[in-house]
Amino acid sequence: MVWPPDSPWSPWWRTSNKVARRAFKLANLTEKDIVFELGSGEGLALMIASEEFGARGVGIEIDPIRFYLSRLLVWRKGLTDKIKLKRGNFFKHDISEASVVFVYLVPKALDRLIPKFQRELKKGTRIVSYKYEMDLPLLKEDKEYGLRLYTT
Repeated sequence: MVWPPDSPWSPWWRTSNKVARRAFKLANLTEKDIVFELGSGEGLALMIASEEFGARGVGIEIDPIRFYLSRLLVWRKGLTDKIKLKRGNFFKHDISEASVVFVYLVPKALDRLIPKFQRELKKGTRIVSYKYEMDLPLLKEDKEYGLRLYTT
């Protein structure tokens, strides 16, 4: 699917399990972390963070179908104590609890998020962006998978 890179809205693109694993390895995710996924879709990346890395997760999804599907999938996997899901616009939700943020969003949406990150995230919070660059301090890059690790 072709999507205009200057669009302020992100289409629904599923993050593969392989990419999610690699993203969380890049962020050195541990059981002490709280991962926020902005635009969490079906919650599959959060399930990997929880099951394979022991992290807790918070997903924020605006699409009602994907939100309710993610709730069902998290419940079926028995992860409701580790993963919390919120329905709505992530610009309107507090993300200050995050130690890691995972995003797969178009550049325009990422640009709009930077002030929110600077305002709400603690210093040293890790942000992993899939495919697109952000104007934040870059810590590491995984060129093979198109992942970039930033910090606040």
